Amino acid sequence: MEMVPSEENQFVPKEIHNAAEEPRVLCIIQDTTSAKTVNERLTLNLPASTTLSKLYEDVAHKAGYVNGSFDLAWGNAQNMAPLEHNSEMSLSDSSFEPGGKKNFLQLTDKDGEQPQIASDESGTADSSGLDDSSQERFIGPLQRDGSAGGSGDYSSPSYSYSSILSKSETGYVGLVNQAMTCYLNSLLQTLFMTPEFRNALYNWEFEESEEDPVTSIPYQLQRLFVLLQTSKKRAIETTDVTRSFGWDSSEAWQQHDVQELCRVMFDALEQKWKQTEQADLINQLYQGKLKDYVRCLECGYESWRIDTYLDIPLVIRPFGASQAYGSVEEALQAFIQPETLDGPNQYFCERCKKKCDARKGLRFLHFPYLLTLQLKRFDFDYTTMHRIKLNDRMTFPEELDMSPFIDVEDEKSPQTESCTDSGAENEGSCHSDQMSNDFSTDDCVDEGICLDSTSSTERALKPKSLLTFELFSVMVHSGSAAGGHYYAYIKSFGDGQWYSFNDQHVSKITQDDIRKTYGGSSGSRGYYSSAFASSTNAYMLIYRLKDPSRNSRFLSVEDFPEHIKSLVQKEKESEEQEKRQREIERNTCKIKLFCVHPVKMMMESKLEVHKDKTLREATEMAYKLMELEGVVPLDCCRLVKYDEFHEYLERSYEGEEDTPMGLLLGGVKSSYMFDLLLETRRPDQVFQPYKPGEVMVKVHVVDLKTETIALPISVRAYLNQSITEFKQLIAQATGLSAETMRVVLERCYNDLRLLYVPNKTLKAEGFFRSNKVFVESSELTDHQVPFTDSLLWKLLDRHGNTIRLFVLLPEQSPGTLASRTLCQKAGEDADGPFEGSKGNRKSVEAILEESTEKLKNLSLQQQQQGSSASDSQKSSDTSDFEHIESPTQEADSNSSLCVAADSRELENRISGSSDTENQFVCEERSDSEVNNDRSTSSVDSDILSSSHSSDTLCNADSGPIQLANGLDSHSITSSRRSKAHEGKKETWDTAEEDSGTDSEYDDNGKSKAEARYLYFRAEPYSQDDASWNTHKCLVIHVDKRITLAAFKQNLEPYVGVPSSQFKVFRVYANNQEFESVRLNETLSSFSDDNKITIRLGRALKKGEYRVKVFQLLVNEPEPCKFLVDTVFAKGMTVRQSKEELLPQLKEQCKLDLSIDRVRLRKKTWKNPGTVFLDYHVYEEDISISSNWEVFLEVLDDSEKMKSMSQLAILTRKWNPATMKLGPFQEAILESSSVEELKEKLSEMSGIPLENLEFAKGRGTFPCDISVLEIHQDLDWNPKVSTLNVWPLYICDDGAVVFYRDSRDEPLELSEDERNELMKKESSRLLKTGHRVSYSPRKEKALKIYLDGGPVRDLGQD
Repeated sequence: MEMVPSEENQFVPKEIHNAAEEPRVLCIIQDTTSAKTVNERLTLNLPASTTLSKLYEDVAHKAGYVNGSFDLAWGNAQNMAPLEHNSEMSLSDSSFEPGGKKNFLQLTDKDGEQPQIASDESGTADSSGLDDSSQERFIGPLQRDGSAGGSGDYSSPSYSYSSILSKSETGYVGLVNQAMTCYLNSLLQTLFMTPEFRNALYNWEFEESEEDPVTSIPYQLQRLFVLLQTSKKRAIETTDVTRSFGWDSSEAWQQHDVQELCRVMFDALEQKWKQTEQADLINQLYQGKLKDYVRCLECGYESWRIDTYLDIPLVIRPFGASQAYGSVEEALQAFIQPETLDGPNQYFCERCKKKCDARKGLRFLHFPYLLTLQLKRFDFDYTTMHRIKLNDRMTFPEELDMSPFIDVEDEKSPQTESCTDSGAENEGSCHSDQMSNDFSTDDCVDEGICLDSTSSTERALKPKSLLTFELFSVMVHSGSAAGGHYYAYIKSFGDGQWYSFNDQHVSKITQDDIRKTYGGSSGSRGYYSSAFASSTNAYMLIYRLKDPSRNSRFLSVEDFPEHIKSLVQKEKESEEQEKRQREIERNTCKIKLFCVHPVKMMMESKLEVHKDKTLREATEMAYKLMELEGVVPLDCCRLVKYDEFHEYLERSYEGEEDTPMGLLLGGVKSSYMFDLLLETRRPDQVFQPYKPGEVMVKVHVVDLKTETIALPISVRAYLNQSITEFKQLIAQATGLSAETMRVVLERCYNDLRLLYVPNKTLKAEGFFRSNKVFVESSELTDHQVPFTDSLLWKLLDRHGNTIRLFVLLPEQSPGTLASRTLCQKAGEDADGPFEGSKGNRKSVEAILEESTEKLKNLSLQQQQQGSSASDSQKSSDTSDFEHIESPTQEADSNSSLCVAADSRELENRISGSSDTENQFVCEERSDSEVNNDRSTSSVDSDILSSSHSSDTLCNADSGPIQLANGLDSHSITSSRRSKAHEGKKETWDTAEEDSGTDSEYDDNGKSKAEARYLYFRAEPYSQDDASWNTHKCLVIHVDKRITLAAFKQNLEPYVGVPSSQFKVFRVYANNQEFESVRLNETLSSFSDDNKITIRLGRALKKGEYRVKVFQLLVNEPEPCKFLVDTVFAKGMTVRQSKEELLPQLKEQCKLDLSIDRVRLRKKTWKNPGTVFLDYHVYEEDISISSNWEVFLEVLDDSEKMKSMSQLAILTRKWNPATMKLGPFQEAILESSSVEELKEKLSEMSGIPLENLEFAKGRGTFPCDISVLEIHQDLDWNPKVSTLNVWPLYICDDGAVVFYRDSRDEPLELSEDERNELMKKESSRLLKTGHRVSYSPRKEKALKIYLDGGPVRDLGQD
């Protein structure tokens, strides 16, 4: 009995094998329309013949929704168009997979509106007149831990919010987070939920004739508020608002402070509202006044000034205090608490004419209608130099009585207060003595809320009960000082309910949720919590004055001003237009279209066609899109199903010209697994039908007599065809004889398979959608030899491995005419380089003749200067050619060019092959080969780690180019080593492997290159590239399996010198050149059209290594200075290398050094390491590699390091009293004893042993550290007895040790001195390239541009 799963479980049904029984389709549907249902799954098991319309009915019944109020889309692809509601297409025809496979669908909103519940089809809006909508899918960044208002997927474990409600229950619309604009969304929602601000904004009328609506900030805010109130969408974009700020898309990725945004945006609105009724709106709603006063405690004289404020910043924890303020009331009391100025801070009293004790403080004179409190949770820790967030608990009441904060004076001076104008200090509205007296008549009188123009007497009569404010907005920050997430808890004045506005999500919350924003870190922390400690707490509070006579209600839609009604209608029409456009989009098939244009070759475009358009109409659209009018008649074109990746024609559509495209393509999808090809034919041709199940075969005909391979012919076959039937099919297409036909399948790169079993099927032989075969039919005896020994295999093998290279020869080739002529003759005897056309041969010879003239001239110059040159031993490139005329070398180089007789035929290029064929060979290369090329194309396997020498890395246009900082040759090279040399020890530009065989010649001077890899053909080439036009250039067709040694030998006739006297450089993008020196490696990493530059100079001999020498200057700002390139050899002692190096330094660097006062030591990036002793031998005592780097250190005295048991340590004294570091000094230890180190340090510094403390430096040399951090950050005086254990781990020379006198106390710095020193240290550490301990992301200043966009300052980042 076949088990069928029920809808409650998700067992996969077994595939039904009985053809009489209809297969079923298993659908698993995720309801993404609500946070409550997003984790639920609906399971339906339906017959494959079920229509899409029936599927919608079943899902609606199962989910409890009204059919037609939701969409279904595929769940495994993004932006997938929804399935059609009324389609009668069956599930099996709509890409559903039957037979037990899971088909994942998503139930989504339709047109941005939440599905209607079947029992209650209409939602209700709240009293604010908002329309129904529901929460939109989460767009943008995930919320941080502790954020409210999100689904369970985003909630913090420590927060348990009330059930998340959709818009149909809250009636509010969310705002889409562009990327990091949560701070903007929080403020916008708060302003929207402020009746007085929203109503005033609606009363402002935009004049389009005066300003561009795109850059008008009030107009875009007005539009946004209208959409928030009337839209049916779940969330609204804020891009139009930010565009009016003058912001580009990069601003969306900058997180700013919400309080900073509030101030900047209010300033911008005030500027925009000048000369309008709303000009003073911000001040009327948000501005308060306070008095900043100083009162003499002897005579009672008081000087003061009036300041205005838009928000009150409240300190969470006083500087240096261990306890935070527990409540907002406590913080407000501290804000107005006066301080006493006494002692050195005494105040000069103008009345007493002397310095007196005084009291300085602030008094609130006037509270705004909307009171904004900022809780200063972000601070700076001067101990760690980190920006930190204070997560201390601070409570705030729902109703705040501000009357206690009007007067904090509890003592009165016996003398009458004199409140005089403070002159230049006086700001705000106090400009006369009368105003001064008004404000200072009686400190105990409440100044009230003076939004209207009431007199001071009327204000004085206002009762203090009118100073009660009710909380309606809490802006919450979740995260740390390094970054976080903002959202807002806002109370609706319509129904008194609190809501969480968290970007797209709007939900109801309780008083419990609000109390959780008080803050409070778990566990005990230090004075400051960690810079990255995360917590969720209130950051800004907004209160509204409780005054029934002034408290407004929101304007309903019916009460909108006329211009707002017009705007509502305009936005409604715009939304309808968007809806219609979305409908068109979801019914439009978008698919890639290709066409082999008769003139423009292969073209690619995108065909967008309505699903109801017929194939005939789509063909006409594609015909115009591909610009075939006037080139090919329309009736000579057709659309076929095409797989571009495999170059496979899947099927044609004969007789389906009137079928809608939606049916042909399987519905509207965001992407298709296939493409379309607009196929063309000549009028005298007939289209070949392509049937599903066929495979495409590209057939190349091979002619062994001419050694040519023809362009491909396309043939279609079936996978179940036998090889015999396939040969007959090819015979019909090519006219070859099937009896003598040999068919070779190229399955992938270098995988050639002869198809010789007659009854074997194509599928069994490995045929796929698109295939490539070579066929040959002749009477030659080549049939009788094994395939891998046949001429056919060799020809195909060469065909697949030949690449084309551009080789730039040196402009002048030093050498004698005799040596060049001998090389030329050797090349001619080999018959390889000149086996092309006659014209090509003459052209190549002309290049050689040109080289001859240059060689003659250079030879004469060498003869004139030969006597002096032969006496000097130089390691530079100019001395590398002195022994070229040696008869032995000439004989070797000549013999090395000879090609084995059994491979003569392989030296011939496929005659008659065109450039098109060569290009085709390249294009047909398999993916595996392409990947292999890419793995080594970015940097040559012989890349050098530095660019000080033009021989290793240079730029043809602009001289040497520095490699990226921090990348040494080891890290670069090890990741790209050729697969061909796996298992061997990696050496880099040395001329040998471990086996000692990496040399061009064996002991007898014979070439060791394998004959079958020696296919090589050269022809001249003229290049228009400005960097190449003055040099000789060759186009070389070569088997890429040839070794570098054999390649160089083949180049000898064209360079004019033996291969040991020139170097090969591979040219990369931007003209970067890297030397290739691994002689036994092949050219497999090269690909078609790569460029190669030949430079004259001695190549490395067996056992030699190229070495870069740097000078170590421990007390210089840049301790690593490049000196010279040189060559060290295996078996050479360190002293011998110094003897060869010193003359080179004298000549090239003007350094006259004594051999006993220089040392060589290991270099690892910029770190000095092991000191090399004179008797050490390279490759025996010292491991050496190609491209090696070494430090040369100049000593003040003779070398003290005599044994490997000694340890050379770099020491540096730290002086806390002066906040300075001393210079580096070297200490030579005889053992790894800590006591010996301390004794040495005591001896060097004079610090008593018992007072000496030391610490190991951190990081890389010179272990720089800020002087503000060194005293407490390093691990001073570790409790160990030896240096080679934790936490020191000093096991090699070059370690850095700091030491100090424990009696020295750190210098006491004022705050200004500390800040100044911190700036200097940051600058110093950045200049030296060392990491500053704390480097926060550079913050971009928050600006709103009133002219519509920022002015670019070229001097800024």
